[in-house]
Amino acid sequence: MTEINHRRADHPIHSIFLERWSPRAFTGEEIGEKDLLALFEAARWAPSASNLQPWRFVYARHGTEHFVRLLSTLDEGNQRWAKNASALVIILSKTHRVTTTGELRPAFTHAFDTGASWFALALQTQLAGWHAHAMAGVDREKAMQVLGVPEHYRVEAAVAIGRIADPSTLPDDLREREKPSQRKPISELVFEGRFTGE
Repeated sequence: MTEINHRRADHPIHSIFLERWSPRAFTGEEIGEKDLLALFEAARWAPSASNLQPWRFVYARHGTEHFVRLLSTLDEGNQRWAKNASALVIILSKTHRVTTTGELRPAFTHAFDTGASWFALALQTQLAGWHAHAMAGVDREKAMQVLGVPEHYRVEAAVAIGRIADPSTLPDDLREREKPSQRKPISELVFEGRFTGE
């Protein structure tokens, strides 16, 4: 079995899946534009239904006016620690597609495909020696306005990217949570032939 980061897989898997986790303590050190774009390059190659590639990323690097703007779209609880990230990213997905006849139709797998793209970004971030922490705590309406996002797009999540700092840099309540989380057993998630879960 594979065991890393106080996590134990019940079946053999590559170590990167256990090494990847979502810290909150970041150093705030600068990430170069080329280094950041390399992470998005990995996301670009995610699988996509009908090759629609519905994912979009709006990013800002620490120390820029863009960073302050993206930070303001996060819930207050996330702003407390995400302010020390090297970069912030808002992930969007395109909810509709235009057919060859010009008809606007729902893109049913937009969130599924965008999730795959996010995970490619997360793994590349890990391989590059950085860490990525995705957040659901975003003011989606504000993000749409602040970022100038047109209709037929949806804000899916925000991501903080950075180098890990010592947990002592976090507020007390977050310091206690600063460790890789566990996962439900596969028996609660995977079913043969028929759904039997909760």
